[in-house]
Amino acid sequence: MTWSLAIVGTVYKDRWQIEIFFKTIKQKLKIKTFLETSKNAIMIQIWAAMISFLLLSYLKYLFKFDWTINSIMIVNPIFLFSRKCLREWLNHPFGSPPTQLESFGQLELIWLF
Repeated sequence: MTWSLAIVGTVYKDRWQIEIFFKTIKQKLKIKTFLETSKNAIMIQIWAAMISFLLLSYLKYLFKFDWTINSIMIVNPIFLFSRKCLREWLNHPFGSPPTQLESFGQLELIWLF
């Protein structure tokens, strides 16, 4: 009862910012469960999720085509194991396909049966 109205208002604003932060974490970062329950493990998982969200947001900013962050999250693992240029495909996803397939030196599977 000894705090001034300005201090109470500031504390309430800070509390509201914390609520918005955790709401954003739950909605945007898609953290369903924590792998560990120690403070350090939870902080590492939150930081990793925030870094990945920041990188995906930066990718969204770079490309000309209007991608959503969820669609970039879905497409990104496909390009991890392919030899396509992610930048070119994300800028022009509905462009014409290449005229001939390039050989990347991949070994052929030979059936011996």
